[in-house]
Amino acid sequence: MSKTTPFTHRFRVRYAEVDPQSVVFNSRYLEYADLIITEYWRSLDIHFSGEQALEFHVVKAVVEFKQPIRADEEIDGKAVTGRVGSSSVTTEIGLYGLEGADDLRATIELVHVHVDLETGAPIPIPDGARARLLAK
Repeated sequence: MSKTTPFTHRFRVRYAEVDPQSVVFNSRYLEYADLIITEYWRSLDIHFSGEQALEFHVVKAVVEFKQPIRADEEIDGKAVTGRVGSSSVTTEIGLYGLEGADDLRATIELVHVHVDLETGAPIPIPDGARARLLAK
């Protein structure tokens, strides 16, 4: 995690998200990343729908598992913007149990590219969105 104060969103693990051993199933980590980044970008006033919507595609996702997450646990998802390029943004996400900074369960790095939906080609991130991403 970067040294910037992270955006934090707390959620509870639901029964449907765990495997028969009551541990969160691996594919759910990217769903958690999507939840965290959606709330993070919402807090930055970056829109996914409506007239001001920006279109981002995930081009890279790296998950590093540290400790299991179990059924019914509360988890703090913490996100910071790691890098903003001309058309891409890298977000670093940490999933933490409630036992403090040493209770890191997983790290997730997501790279999104801003695209033109018609062509699928990368396009520059608008200046306003860039400024909000860099401010955090």
